[in-house]
Amino acid sequence: MALRPYWKGYLKLSLVTCPVQMMPATSESEKVRFHTLNRQTHNRVVSHYVDAVTGNEVGEDDEVKGYQRGENDYIILEDEELENVALNSTKTIDIDVFAPHASIDWIWLDTPYYLSPDDPVGQEAFSVIRDAMAAEHMVGISRLVISRRERAVMLEPRGKGIVLWTLRYGDEVRDEADYFGGIDDEPSDSELMPLIEQLIRKETRHWDSKLVADPVQDKLLEIIESKRKKTKRPAKTRSSEPKGTPNNVVNIMDALRKSVAAETRTGKR
Repeated sequence: MALRPYWKGYLKLSLVTCPVQMMPATSESEKVRFHTLNRQTHNRVVSHYVDAVTGNEVGEDDEVKGYQRGENDYIILEDEELENVALNSTKTIDIDVFAPHASIDWIWLDTPYYLSPDDPVGQEAFSVIRDAMAAEHMVGISRLVISRRERAVMLEPRGKGIVLWTLRYGDEVRDEADYFGGIDDEPSDSELMPLIEQLIRKETRHWDSKLVADPVQDKLLEIIESKRKKTKRPAKTRSSEPKGTPNNVVNIMDALRKSVAAETRTGKR
């Protein structure tokens, strides 16, 4: 089954525009996930929002976003107000700045997406923008609204497509000097260096996705499979319907076969 695009819109550079679609470049769908159950009944546990003071359940229509400015003092923002923020970047990735790829440190990169043409007619414009950036070793910087927040994004040419990276906000990146400042500036021990370099060469290998396999996931799957084999499904209880009452779930193929058989016995065609 083809995956639905996460976002659709337009890629724009000056007067060149093309329709594009964006897909997450990573996935967590293969991870083992658990539901919270009632131990006694094995039924799913459902969570609800409740008023922190009254304890009353809060309906979806009564939920609203609030910005705290003091104790028990909030500024209320309606959904319409949040949706109207940065409307210009909701459907268009307008590249207005280029930067050398090497000048953007890894720590600013947040979440990757695959950007590709959404229409055969727009492939030529897409390819021109991609190839021009690759030839100049540049990446494009733009802005895009994702999940109601405007994010700075970086467009990196990659093979036949473009990888769009959301970039972290400036207040999210901590200064490394605050953490590395206490490390001595003295050069490394000249006698130890050759030994460490030898170890590095010995353990060097080509990159493989198996290097980042998750052993915890594998162990969880083993436990689940072991329990699945040992645990029998609960026996189905007999229906409490009176005899002669047809079951609500009807197998269409069985019903057709019985009808054909009945028609044959009576000589009808």
